[in-house]
Amino acid sequence: MEQVIIDSYNPEWIRRYEEERDKIMEAVADIGLAVEHIGSTSVPGLSAKPVIDMMLGVRELEDMKAKHIERLLEIGYEYVHKPDFPDRLFFRKGQWRAGTEHLHVYLYNGENWKDNIRFRNYLQMHRDAREQYMQLKHALAAQFPHDRVQYTAGKADFIQGIINMARRENVNLD
Repeated sequence: MEQVIIDSYNPEWIRRYEEERDKIMEAVADIGLAVEHIGSTSVPGLSAKPVIDMMLGVRELEDMKAKHIERLLEIGYEYVHKPDFPDRLFFRKGQWRAGTEHLHVYLYNGENWKDNIRFRNYLQMHRDAREQYMQLKHALAAQFPHDRVQYTAGKADFIQGIINMARRENVNLD
């Protein structure tokens, strides 16, 4: 198992996202509708694993053909089949179990797409929630220092709670 490392917020994460976004959109220009920076590295001030999470919006997941998978591989993104998540496609860049970037492909403006934006935007707007999330992440990293699966699972209820609050508050999706 790989070590769970939480770094202090780094503004460099935005630059890395922007560089990757441009490469991704060029690789899948014929099907890509938008790319968004999601996850903890997209929230200024939030500590995070230094993995840039992004999502690519497409009209239909079936639009992602072998040629698109090959184009993404050419820029370093390996497709990882995840049958337990039928509503998304997943690509990673970097070493196995130590990726530097993750790309999640969702239906553009589908519920998964919107929930990722709701989560990001809510944390950007609510310092108290951001602080609670940071404390949870540090506690989980201490509890599961070599188990990324348990670390991630331990965040699930908090994340869903934030998404539910963001829905109730009708958080802006821009």
